[in-house]
Amino acid sequence: MTNPAPGPSWDLKDLTAWQVAMDFAASVYGATRRFPADERFGLRMQLRRAAVSVVSNIAEGHGRSNRREFARFTLFARGSLKEAETQILLSKRLAYLTDAETERLLVVATRINRLITGLRRRLLA
Repeated sequence: MTNPAPGPSWDLKDLTAWQVAMDFAASVYGATRRFPADERFGLRMQLRRAAVSVVSNIAEGHGRSNRREFARFTLFARGSLKEAETQILLSKRLAYLTDAETERLLVVATRINRLITGLRRRLLA
């Protein structure tokens, strides 16, 4: 599914970037369940917040009054995505995530980055 043209009937749930970011956040929650107990309020929480922030910024931008504002929130989403990628790599380095989990999450993060970039271009066109 591609992102529809912005307009009055443009539903948030139709945005591929939002859909994939929702799946990413859910996957991050699943992957961080096995983090050590002492990481409950540390890296585990930071990674979860960053993943949720990606999809939340897309949603918040969608709710703004114009396309330029929405485009600005795509930058916030991308920033949160880069935070999540860094935290995923740190989690791997600390052996909290397996190589397979890390790769799977980073592949999805790369896809989200491309989707956000495409959405931003469409919003500013």
